[in-house]
Amino acid sequence: MNDPKALYLDLMKRCLANVIYSDSAQAQIPVGKISSLKRRLLRMFVGSDVIVRNERAFNPGARQEGRDWPSTAHTMIGLQRLNNLQWCIENVIASNVPGDMIETGVWRGGATILMRAVLRVYGVTDRMVWVADSFEGLPHPDATKYPQDAGDVHHTFEQLVVSLETVKANFDRYGLLDSQVRFLKGWFKDTLHAAPISTLAVIRLDGDMYESTTDAITSLYPKLLPGGYIIVDDYGAVPACKKAIHDYRDAHGITEPIHEIDWTGVYWKRES
Repeated sequence: MNDPKALYLDLMKRCLANVIYSDSAQAQIPVGKISSLKRRLLRMFVGSDVIVRNERAFNPGARQEGRDWPSTAHTMIGLQRLNNLQWCIENVIASNVPGDMIETGVWRGGATILMRAVLRVYGVTDRMVWVADSFEGLPHPDATKYPQDAGDVHHTFEQLVVSLETVKANFDRYGLLDSQVRFLKGWFKDTLHAAPISTLAVIRLDGDMYESTTDAITSLYPKLLPGGYIIVDDYGAVPACKKAIHDYRDAHGITEPIHEIDWTGVYWKRES
C-alpha cells in the first residue's frame, strides 16, 4: 500500500476505531439489575457479563467486527464497516453518482468523520456530509405506534448520549470541521423530512430501533439516486431494525439484493 490516499484513509480508520492505542471496551451497567433484553444487548456488544464501570482489555477481533463499545474511540462500528463505508463513497465518486452523504445516528461522529475524510482526500468540494442525531441518546419506545419497539432499552444506555458539541470537537480534532459538514439535531421524525437535502449518494442508517430506522429510510431513500448505496448498521443485531427495513422494502417494491458486511451491517445499491 504505497498510495498516499490509501495510507491516509487507512490510518484515519485505525485512529477512528482507536486500534492504534488498543482502546479498551467499556460498559457501565450492573448485569444483576437489568432485564434479559438489556443483558443480551450488553453481551452482544461487550462480549460477556460486566459490572459497573468495568473496562475489558482491548480485543482486536471485536474491534475489527464492531462488537464492543470503545472507551475513547470515535466509532464503535469496527474496521469492516468502516471499510465498507469508504468503498461505497469511493464507488459513487468513481461512477459520478451525484448527491450528498448522511448518517442517521452518529454516536461520537466517527463514520461521518470518515465520510468527510474521503471527500477531502479525493478533492470533492460539491458534496455535503450530513450528521443527523438527537445528540441526546435514543428515544423512549412508542409501543402504541411501533409495537416492534416494545421493551426496547436503548434509551437507558447513558454511554450512547454524546452531545453535539462533542461531535463537532471530534471533527475538529481531525481538521475536518468545515462548511461541507452540516448537523441535523433532533429526533429523526422532526428533522429528516424537512432537511434541506436534494439528493443523496450514500445513506448510512444507525438508529437501532424500528421507529428510528423507519423515520430515516422513509425520509431519505426517495432522495437516494440510482447507483447510490444505503447501509444499515443494526440489521443483524436488532430484529426490530431488520423488520423496519423489510417492511419498507416490501411496501415500495425494492428488490435489489442485500449484501452482508459483517455480523450485523448490510448494504444494497439502488439500481432504479
